[in-house]
Amino acid sequence: MRVRIIEPIQKVQKVKKKVCAYARVSTDNDKQGESLENQIQYYENIISNNPDYEYVGVFADRGVTGTTENRPEFQRMLELCRNKNIDLIITKSISRFARNTAIMLQIVRELKDIGVEVRFEKENINTLSGDGELMLTVLSSFAQEESKNVSDNLKWRARKKFEQGELIINTTRFLGYDKDEYGDLVINPKEAEVVKRIFNEYLSGKGGFTIAKELNAEGVPTIGGARWHDTTILGILKNEKYKGDAILQKYYTPDHLKKGSVRNKGVIDSYYIEDNHSPIISREMWEQVQEEIKRRAEAKGNVAGDTDKYTKRYPLTGMLYCSKCGSTLRRRTWNSKLNCKKIVWQCSNYIKNGKDACQGTAIEDEVLSRLNIKEEIIVREELRDGKKHYSYTSKGKQNQFSTEPRTTEKEDGSLLQSINRPIRTVIKL
Repeated sequence: MRVRIIEPIQKVQKVKKKVCAYARVSTDNDKQGESLENQIQYYENIISNNPDYEYVGVFADRGVTGTTENRPEFQRMLELCRNKNIDLIITKSISRFARNTAIMLQIVRELKDIGVEVRFEKENINTLSGDGELMLTVLSSFAQEESKNVSDNLKWRARKKFEQGELIINTTRFLGYDKDEYGDLVINPKEAEVVKRIFNEYLSGKGGFTIAKELNAEGVPTIGGARWHDTTILGILKNEKYKGDAILQKYYTPDHLKKGSVRNKGVIDSYYIEDNHSPIISREMWEQVQEEIKRRAEAKGNVAGDTDKYTKRYPLTGMLYCSKCGSTLRRRTWNSKLNCKKIVWQCSNYIKNGKDACQGTAIEDEVLSRLNIKEEIIVREELRDGKKHYSYTSKGKQNQFSTEPRTTEKEDGSLLQSINRPIRTVIKL
């Protein structure tokens, strides 16, 4: 018997693996920048020169930590993996891929489920192998602990600097000062004029909203190039650096994995340095401003330490909405220092951003007090024959109303207390 081999007409073409690499450096300094460029060049060569590989690219994040997932290139790479555009990821080491053990295992398991392999060169680990995950768990724990030690060392160095009175301040985010060649704060004359103006105008009676609005209208730039807000003004007014002092360690990082900083409310030591640098504002003026801030806050019913003061300061807070833009109405006092003082509820969007954002709605508190408001309502302000008219619509049932409002005034001119029912009412002022 004779056997003859019949060879296939078409040869089976071996499918190439779609391969990429991931690289990362944690700072933006020149040395690490060169290291990142070297990594990119290295991986381009080894992937492109392998006949079994199809080169997808090198994903590189610069100046980001491995303890977080907030890495643009890393996330772009994962999205390509989910879309079946990558079969293999090559990276230098576990610490380059991720220093957080929980994040590491979560991502590796997700990639394993969709058939994507991760190869760590330094540790010689392949995540699709049998013992790959066990080794990865152990070694990534070491990487996380290493990250914690680095974080602790940096915190210790910062504390030592604070104890010696050395400032760690980024003046690119701090209006009014620059740093000289020795790292000391020196006054920036142009920016200092803006700071002086803010303090003077606040003591003259203007509020943070008004000052911010005028600065925006004049095109005065903030230190970061954004728009002025009342919170920005208040932050400047409360900053002790403008009187020549400095509080060190106002903020701290409670968790090295999350990296977010929080206000230091006595949890760790802080350091107060008097006469650290040249002041822009006199101590007397600075103290006057603090007293004025406190006085205005108390006049509005703000209680120090009340964390809920902005959410439910007044019974109607959060229950009134502007019909023109949908923003909430905010309680304000007009002409507070005059006999004609008036309390009104005004569109918060108009207050913050002016007429370009919303034409605004304003209604007197005295008018609203005559209504029995039990639910969220939309306040509509209209001008008829030179007089203001108001209508009210239940926010939850606004689509159930007819376009023609019904008047609900008693013969004596007072209002029927029926605003809590699904009707629409109109009054005249």
